[in-house]
Amino acid sequence: MFPIRRALISVTDKTGLAAFAGGLQKFGTHILSTGGTAKLLRDHGVEITEVSDYTGFPEMLDGRVKTLHPKIHGGILGIRENAAHVKTMADHRIEPIDMVVVNLYAFVKTIERPGCTLADAIENIDIGGPTLIRAAAKNNLYVAVVTDPSDYPVILEEMRRQQGRVSRVTSLKLASKAFCLTHTYDGYICNYLESITRAVHKAS
Repeated sequence: MFPIRRALISVTDKTGLAAFAGGLQKFGTHILSTGGTAKLLRDHGVEITEVSDYTGFPEMLDGRVKTLHPKIHGGILGIRENAAHVKTMADHRIEPIDMVVVNLYAFVKTIERPGCTLADAIENIDIGGPTLIRAAAKNNLYVAVVTDPSDYPVILEEMRRQQGRVSRVTSLKLASKAFCLTHTYDGYICNYLESITRAVHKAS
């Protein structure tokens, strides 16, 4: 079991998110967020800290760079029982992040739109999302990664039973689901780009 003291939330699919974040806050979870997710949570009365305020760096390059920062990934990847990791995190004022709530840009919906261009498709390839998901899933001994809104009620119920904690069995199950998601997501991108490459080769 480990407590969820700090959560990073940045999602495309906002289904059920406000209720989930509000539930986390009742357990004393501090929430970091970005962009439209942060606005939605604030609009629903959920207190958040903008990632840019926490890292000291603004979102940049039209939002392409938001969470790719040592204060974020150090907080996710740090091994809590490793004294050297703990010292490094303290030296650089990196706080542990115990939960990552992320889902991905709707790449498939984008390429299914009539008139979708290669540039449109490329712009909807998520970079920060899979990076966060994979980091959290790798460190699932200490971090719960949540990629599916249907898991929100189950997680809150477990936290209710366990005084704000998530079991390592649950975090492993969530990690497995997360890696399957990024695997499938990259597969769609692979298949799409291969089809474009074949078409270009055929036309040349």
